[in-house]
Amino acid sequence: MRERRSNQHRRRTREFEAFVAGAGGRLLHAATLLTAEPPDDNPRARRLLTTALAETYARWHRLHGEDPYDRTRQELAARFARAAWRFHRPGVRGVSPGTTRHRPGVRPAAKLLKGAAFPGTTQRRAGGGLLARLTPQERLILVLRLYEGVAEEQTAALVGLPADRVRAICTRAIATMRSTPPTPPAGTAPGVAT
Repeated sequence: MRERRSNQHRRRTREFEAFVAGAGGRLLHAATLLTAEPPDDNPRARRLLTTALAETYARWHRLHGEDPYDRTRQELAARFARAAWRFHRPGVRGVSPGTTRHRPGVRPAAKLLKGAAFPGTTQRRAGGGLLARLTPQERLILVLRLYEGVAEEQTAALVGLPADRVRAICTRAIATMRSTPPTPPAGTAPGVAT
């Protein structure tokens, strides 16, 4: 019995390691886009991905045919939204998390991200990573829709917004990214948030 469990554990670990070897780079890039960090200096993205992968590993034996990449991407998006919400609402008493149809105790990402920012960032900061000019909500929707190729309806369900609202936010984010980046005020070093 003990040997059988040991063999199952080793097989599970090998399967998970193969998954991470194949999908880890893409998931790290998605996390880096979400946190708006530079690709060569992305500690928050690495922490975010590590916790999402740990959750996937903990549930590995219960996936039963579910795509581990999709599961990890959902966990990554939910953790990104929770991290943005926690920073935005520090010390608020009496705020209890709501529920969603899919995961009890997890608030829809749209409610979590409304006006949220990460530590050390402003709502739209200059410098930083590729998507630093976008709000967390815009980054989440843009990464899911364009980088990950998630359908509009699935993105809407994941973030808890109507599909037309997701479409409007995505369009606004694309317009922001296509516009000329803001010029930092005179005397400010490039890449420093104002």
